[in-house]
Amino acid sequence: MTTEAGIRVIVADDQAAVREGLVLLLGTMPGITVVGEAADGEEAVALVAQHRPDIVLMDLAMPHCTGAEATRRVRQEHPDTQVVVLTTYASDDLALEALQAGALGYLTKSATKDAIARALTAAAAGQAVLDPGVQRTLIRAASHNRPAPAPADGLTARETDVLKLIAAGHDNRAISRHLFISETTVKSHINRIFAKTKSKDRAQAIHYAREHRYTE
Repeated sequence: MTTEAGIRVIVADDQAAVREGLVLLLGTMPGITVVGEAADGEEAVALVAQHRPDIVLMDLAMPHCTGAEATRRVRQEHPDTQVVVLTTYASDDLALEALQAGALGYLTKSATKDAIARALTAAAAGQAVLDPGVQRTLIRAASHNRPAPAPADGLTARETDVLKLIAAGHDNRAISRHLFISETTVKSHINRIFAKTKSKDRAQAIHYAREHRYTE
């Protein structure tokens, strides 16, 4: 809920120049006050607990804890704080993951000052705002009738992405770069994949992926 100070915002972006630029930009917007800056997802979650802002303006590709993971934690632990994603990418997977994690808005970094201001104001009022490019990716994903993760193994959408990349022969570093997540996060996903698919190693996971048509 906004206060007399206006909409209170935390900016989370691992690139210092981008983060500082956003803070300066938001400082020119009437009714918006920046109360914290985070360089990664873990710091963003900690700052939300400390400041209880109205909104986190969240990048997705951050170390230690991705923007999607941070969004999920913020929404679970501090439901009064909304999340608006501001990231470079508008891919189907990233947009869907962020929105499923609880983000109320999704913009790319090509968004104008006015678009960012509108998204923050809308989010503070509980309304969603999506970048036009993101809307197109969601419509495209829906039109392709993308299947949900196989219920038999319980793999999440992100774990499915990781399993497909493992089956395609990618190592952890390549998976990290492809999905814009840290290698630590990749390892966590792989451990959960092994547990859910009862695989002892990558070879068994690849066999499982092929047997259950995750490679098609």
